[in-house]
Amino acid sequence: MSASATPAGWRREAAIAVLRERLLQLTDGEHSICKVAADGGIFCRGFRRWNDHEFHARWKATLGVSTHLTRPQMEELADLWQQSELLVHGIALVCDAPADVRTACRGWEEFTDLEIQTFCSDLTGQAQGRTP
Repeated sequence: MSASATPAGWRREAAIAVLRERLLQLTDGEHSICKVAADGGIFCRGFRRWNDHEFHARWKATLGVSTHLTRPQMEELADLWQQSELLVHGIALVCDAPADVRTACRGWEEFTDLEIQTFCSDLTGQAQGRTP
């Protein structure tokens, strides 16, 4: 399968552009899309896509290891870290972060064409297979 088209017809680059636009509309400048996605159960589900063990494994290099902070407190720290990285690198979504900035996931590269297509269909309400 071509890297430029998803199985049901969404072109990856176009679908990401639509996702980026929709996700930016959901952020408020005070929370990363990972926090918004986690709280709303949308897109990739943000911080909530991982169980506790995997969340800690993915974030410990950035946040360290804590024996007294709760998962919601650790998520808050991760959200604050992401917000600062967005400012430092002049980007609007952590999904667009350069590879050397990413910690927990690989941004858009984390997702298959089918996942991108599904996220785009979910957020736009457009039937799968229609090119945006």
